[in-house]
Amino acid sequence: MKRIKPTLLLFILLTISHLSFAGNILVEAESFTNKGGWVLDQQFMDQMGSPYLMAHGMGKPVADATTSITFAEAGTYYVYARTYNWTSPWTQTAGAGRFTIKVAGKKLPIVLGDTGNQWFWQPAGKVTVKQGQTSLSLIDLTGFNGRCDAIYFTTEEGKLPPSDITELAVFRKKMLNIPLEPNDAQTFDFVVVGGGTAGMCAAAAAARLGCRVALINDRPVLGGNNSSEVRVHLGGSIELGPNKGLGRMIREFGHSREGNAKPGDYYEDEKKSLFIAGEDNITLFANYRAISVRKEGDKIASIVIKNIETGKEIRLAAPLFSDCTGDATIGYLAGADYTSGRESREEFGEELAPETADNMTMGASVQWYSVDAGKKAVFPVFKYGVNFDDDNSEKVTMGEWKWETGMNLDQVDEFERIRDYGLMVVYSNWSFLKNELKDNDKYKGRELGWVAYIAGKRESRRLLGDYILKQDDIDKNVFHEDASFATTWSIDLHFPDPANSEKFPGQEFKAATKHIRIYPYAVPYRCLYSRNVDNLFMAGRDISVTHVALGTVRVMRTTAMMGEVVGMAASICKKHGTTPRRVYQSYLPELKTLMQAGAGKHDVPDNQRFNEQKPLPAPRGLSDGKSK
Repeated sequence: MKRIKPTLLLFILLTISHLSFAGNILVEAESFTNKGGWVLDQQFMDQMGSPYLMAHGMGKPVADATTSITFAEAGTYYVYARTYNWTSPWTQTAGAGRFTIKVAGKKLPIVLGDTGNQWFWQPAGKVTVKQGQTSLSLIDLTGFNGRCDAIYFTTEEGKLPPSDITELAVFRKKMLNIPLEPNDAQTFDFVVVGGGTAGMCAAAAAARLGCRVALINDRPVLGGNNSSEVRVHLGGSIELGPNKGLGRMIREFGHSREGNAKPGDYYEDEKKSLFIAGEDNITLFANYRAISVRKEGDKIASIVIKNIETGKEIRLAAPLFSDCTGDATIGYLAGADYTSGRESREEFGEELAPETADNMTMGASVQWYSVDAGKKAVFPVFKYGVNFDDDNSEKVTMGEWKWETGMNLDQVDEFERIRDYGLMVVYSNWSFLKNELKDNDKYKGRELGWVAYIAGKRESRRLLGDYILKQDDIDKNVFHEDASFATTWSIDLHFPDPANSEKFPGQEFKAATKHIRIYPYAVPYRCLYSRNVDNLFMAGRDISVTHVALGTVRVMRTTAMMGEVVGMAASICKKHGTTPRRVYQSYLPELKTLMQAGAGKHDVPDNQRFNEQKPLPAPRGLSDGKSK
């Protein structure tokens, strides 16, 4: 199937989004035609209601974001911006993310983004305009992540859009002339939500086996944590265990240089794009986020996806869906059984589990690095409630996976705060090194070269399948007849670094881990589909495992193989008109045949076998992953 060409549609919708309605105008910041140096952030739209633009300049003001708007009537308009003072959880002083608005070349008087403690409509001033088209700009003042969701023009002072998220969503659609329910509907054999390595392989495997596939990715680039936006290397080993065909597909898009927090070209986004573009049976919906689910009985009938720039919504229907979102978003919206946090030691008999269940998760990383500026480089003083000194500062020039936050917070509902704390500690620590450390010759000529604003998340919700993988399965190499992909990474469970906890009690931002090596273990296929939503697969870090078992399956070569298995199973479902569970019950030999062959191409060399761990040898008395 040919991919959607959005150019004309984008132009029409952007024009519509700027038209006046009953004397008032709503402009969504994400729809600006020229975003300048501002970045589009969609990570928290389920919680705060929308994507937004953010001035991610690492301490240097970014170029203006600009667009055009049309006033149907001349007059004086009061201007409001929906914004958030992101440093407010840590200080009551004026915030770091300050910006202003310019209309028709006139800068409005009020500084925005530096007050309040939640998303709200902040007055920006008033402006008198002529009828017709005029310019609108966002002017960043600091480079420290000021953010703007929308701008509202009204002739009635104090008459604001709703604050309630549900009411605001309806208001947005009314103002932007977007139908309450999508007019556009498309049907596929298989809908995959999430464009990380798991979703990519699920879509490609199913497409190569004859399914018409929709792949939904809410960012402009594929790869998830392995993209240039997050910059985490591929971990785990491929082509091992009883189904050695699995994983060869990863050779087709895997990066050829190793490492975390490296320059963006290390992660070869273009290779991932070409991998998906080369499949005629895949329709890629880039920059679309799944926002709702419609069910019929115990099955998902359709989902609605929303373009993160235009607000355009499309309904996608299929007999089969796969949740590769990481956060189990589709399963959650569909009412699938799920869990989160750490199980008690008693619940599954896991030695590595805590005695009492709790909500702790592995955290999210905001990675960063500095570069040699070739001259003295200045950095603004950044002090917003998290203070560094000679004793507690991190005297480093980069930070990778260990810079990890949010282990004791909700990794879905509180994720903006988690990401923002990651930014907070990077900027605060760097400010101390540059401006206050006495012996700072090492840092005088360095400047921040890259700081992630898309946080690398490890754990949130886990959907429950017909089987829940646990530590005992891996330790004892328990044999299951539906053995599928092999997990090889150590049981790698992150926890707050004790030294960092001592210096920042309750506000840790660094993690530690203990690598408990395992021998290759083939995970049951029953961990890859929902136990109570009959047509829902899952692949990625949201599969049916305990917190302890997640420590080994969560790395990206392994999650990619999960996707490959799911894509194969989806093709069997299509062929026989059946469900994921019935594949296990009635068509398991057929799935085994596909897994042993693999869906990858045979003419691709493996030039990226790094970031693997050498697995332990199989215990005495065990062979081919089977227990005696």
